[in-house]
Amino acid sequence: LSTRFDPAMLAVDDFQRCAVPPPASIQRSVAKRQAEFLAGRVCARAALHQLGHPDCIPAIGADRAPVWPPSISGSITHSTGHAAAIVGHTAQWRGLGMDLENLLSAERAQRLAGEILTADELQRMARLKAEQVALLVTLTFSLKESLFKALYPLVQKRFYFEHAELLEWSDTGHARLRLLTDLSHEWCQGTELQGQFALDDGQLLSLVAVQAQAC
Repeated sequence: LSTRFDPAMLAVDDFQRCAVPPPASIQRSVAKRQAEFLAGRVCARAALHQLGHPDCIPAIGADRAPVWPPSISGSITHSTGHAAAIVGHTAQWRGLGMDLENLLSAERAQRLAGEILTADELQRMARLKAEQVALLVTLTFSLKESLFKALYPLVQKRFYFEHAELLEWSDTGHARLRLLTDLSHEWCQGTELQGQFALDDGQLLSLVAVQAQAC
């Protein structure tokens, strides 16, 4: 589920009116961060309600990640004026990672490429037309964020941009990623995962969903 919001319209009683208790860290935050948190939690609560968890609002864990009910996997994301949440039963989806990003400008994409892309990814970027570079860098950043959100609850180990690579992506919104490091016995170097993405009105939404293994 997703929603639009305007941080400039945040009122002092919005958390109370929406019945979303703000954690202490959020109460100390600037209005923009408070609005993002509120919008994301409203989406998460509505999504959880559809899975039979009424009035459930994910808390913030010690690792800053949302704390979902034991039988639920999920992800929350937000970008300029837009928040979204996705949830699923762990019996069907072991991990869900979703990320929303504003499309980078060509200049900023060139500046950030070395921090986000691996050496092989940079080589592939060099073969692209100039107008495709901004999309590629934004897409790589977003998909790696989604990958982290999907796998971190499973491996309980942090990893970074250099620990995964985007192998290929298509105009139909499909992508393929590969791990470049061992995260666990199951999630080891060379493991490949599928991703999805969509671009709309200057924002890119990506998703990495880890399906439960069949019994």
